[in-house]
Amino acid sequence: MVLLTVSGSLDSLRPPACKERPCVEANGGQNAFLLCALGLIALGTGGIKPCVSSFGADQYDEADEKEAIQKYVFFNWFFFAINMGAIFGITVLVYIQEQKGWSVGFGIPTAFTICSIIIVAAGFPYYRYQKPIGSPLTRFVQVIVSSVRNHLEGVEVEHEDDLYEVTTKESDIFGAPVITDPETVRKDRWRLCTLTQVEELKSFIRILPIWASTLDLAISFAQLSTFFLSQAAVMDRNLGSNFTIPTGCVPIFSAINALILVPIYEKVIVPILRKLTGQTRGLTSLQRMGVGLFVSILALALSALVERMRRQDHPKPFSMSVFWLFPQFFLMDSAEVFTYVGQLEFFYNEATDGTRSISTAIFLSEIGLGSCLSNALVKIIERATGGQEEGWLRNDLNMSKLDYFYWILAGINGLNFFVYFWVAWRYKGRRFTILSGHCSIREKIFHGMRISLENFKDSKSI
Repeated sequence: MVLLTVSGSLDSLRPPACKERPCVEANGGQNAFLLCALGLIALGTGGIKPCVSSFGADQYDEADEKEAIQKYVFFNWFFFAINMGAIFGITVLVYIQEQKGWSVGFGIPTAFTICSIIIVAAGFPYYRYQKPIGSPLTRFVQVIVSSVRNHLEGVEVEHEDDLYEVTTKESDIFGAPVITDPETVRKDRWRLCTLTQVEELKSFIRILPIWASTLDLAISFAQLSTFFLSQAAVMDRNLGSNFTIPTGCVPIFSAINALILVPIYEKVIVPILRKLTGQTRGLTSLQRMGVGLFVSILALALSALVERMRRQDHPKPFSMSVFWLFPQFFLMDSAEVFTYVGQLEFFYNEATDGTRSISTAIFLSEIGLGSCLSNALVKIIERATGGQEEGWLRNDLNMSKLDYFYWILAGINGLNFFVYFWVAWRYKGRRFTILSGHCSIREKIFHGMRISLENFKDSKSI
């Protein structure tokens, strides 16, 4: 952010203001400086996003029933806070950038970022920390390499009694099963891994189908910042006689909806659903994601109908009010509220202690992959229908058939919904059955107790 602020402040790092056409293009050095700044932002964001939600949830003790419930509430309010920041960014900052320039527009979020770092650092003595146990990717590769080596060498465990619960530093997770024969315990994990590492990898692989079956929704979310804004640009954005809503501020519909829907869901909908379903949170994480996927289908279908009406009934540009887009923004953001928070809950809860950050990271990777897949789909449709000049998605939106594109997305989401339903129905969560009920992997510390890994079909009692 500092580099972006500098780039927007120094004349030598930006092209001159465009007063006459054609505009002066930025030179190689200016582009390189800008790309370097954007690259650092991407790198920093990639480090923050997967960790901040997991770290926040780690502040709640799962062994405490009250705090365990508060953890789920945290995910809702975490999403609420994100949208509060979004409203500030797409209203106040957009206005400041237009009125005061890029230097001030970038300088303000830079100052806020510095303040946030100071606030977070002030809480270091009071946070709850999980003990670092190394990179999960390294442990995954160790399992694969050691399993291939052992398979090729014909290594087998002769007795199941060699595996039991221990609470030593040998285990990657407190209470993990390991081989205890001193002749077989090695420091080289590339040849022999703990059973916990194996189950950790299996648990991670098990959530990948859920991740893949929700990836299509990210393509739909990409339309919020692309074609939804293109529609707004050719509609009447006047608010009274003296104010025109900037196109970049139109996504405020989505952010405001989130600020309204999250408290309503938490305070009104959850208590009602709790009585109907018997679930503490009203809906399970998988059910919540399913609701979001279904609502996204409705959002895209409505988007197609609104676009068809805009193009046919209002052929003159800027004759249809931008507020006609509010329902599709409302439905799409409602889908995001259900799905995004449901994914946060699911990928956090179904991951082991050592894989929660990477589980959250693959969920957030949907945002980037969704944008790439959306762009690829647009290119395919452009080529298949005649290009940007004659196809469905022309440069002139009034001559395009954007509603056809929305119908295709709605159809894809509809098919994906059934795929997700099948995957979610077959999914078995990360739970362990004991004599008195259920416990999480963190609670599996009772040496000698009969515990069944029921989420694996080939599991055995240990």
